[in-house]
Amino acid sequence: MAKVYDIAVVPGDGTGPEVVREGVKVLDVAARKYGFKLDLRYFDFGGERYLKTGETLADKDIEELRKYRAIYLGAIGHPGVKPGILEKGILLRLRFTLDQYINLRPVKLYPGVDCPLKDKGPEDIDFVVVRENTEGLYAGSGGILKKGTPDEVATQESINTRKGVERCIRYAFECCRRRNRQKKLTLCGKTNVLTFAWDLWERAFQEVAAEYPDITTDYVHVDATTMWFVKNPEWFDVIVTDNLFGDIITDLGAMIQGGMGIAAGGNINPEGVSMFEPIGGSAPKYEGKNVINPLAAICAGGMMLDHIGEEEAAQAIEKAVMQVTAGHIKDLAAGKMGCSTSEVGDLVAGYVGK
Repeated sequence: MAKVYDIAVVPGDGTGPEVVREGVKVLDVAARKYGFKLDLRYFDFGGERYLKTGETLADKDIEELRKYRAIYLGAIGHPGVKPGILEKGILLRLRFTLDQYINLRPVKLYPGVDCPLKDKGPEDIDFVVVRENTEGLYAGSGGILKKGTPDEVATQESINTRKGVERCIRYAFECCRRRNRQKKLTLCGKTNVLTFAWDLWERAFQEVAAEYPDITTDYVHVDATTMWFVKNPEWFDVIVTDNLFGDIITDLGAMIQGGMGIAAGGNINPEGVSMFEPIGGSAPKYEGKNVINPLAAICAGGMMLDHIGEEEAAQAIEKAVMQVTAGHIKDLAAGKMGCSTSEVGDLVAGYVGK
């Protein structure tokens, strides 16, 4: 009997529903071909719901989402809603409440995709960033004293627990072992200035490394990491870092792999409910025009299949995306692909089904 996976689908705002539609199109073909079933349930979390009800996520919504094997997300962000409300009320709340303590970001240049780096090709850009996803400066610890006066004081504290740091580092070692490429794990931090938090990170990293003698380790300051992303991206295999630094370097990673149109990521709880999404925003100016690039959402769907144990189907989706980038798309940017959103989805689905 075929396996059935319960998946929560949150199309979200702007072009989110359009890219999710194409992602689901590809997932359906993969499921039929590889003998499993996805039982999808759609949720309307996002800007339109907030404008109608004043609600982002209720406690009952979180409890409902706990029932699912994974969450497939389109995009969150609405021009009619003040910045920060949806991001904190939906995205961060999901990450924190569901303890999605890993943000997983593959950075891979596909064939046929233009890279802004001189003389760099797909063989040079293929690494993964493992970002701690529930602590650090994003934990929300801090406050403001004497607001609006000349004596105003604002504090934002970086929270790093041994448990949070170690489980992130351990996940990164396992990821490096599973990839089985260079088998090198790089710790990206700022030990020379942020001496308290990064002393903890460095000690935990060295202690866990002793359990993985097959993995080579090194350390690079975050500012140097951004330089080497541009100059020598081939040096990297897996990178592990904290919440803030991971947020920053993965956007640079998206650019060197060709742009947000191809960048996908996962918010992972290895023991619970994980969420997969394209990295780019909701792009409301392209909404309804059928010109947005759906490849990042399709890749996120492939990551979701890999996570739930359907590795063969996930590999088929990635291979199909490569065939499409190599032979059918002129540019990853919206409106410049030479194909419509739905045509790109059809192409990928066609290759998966062959």
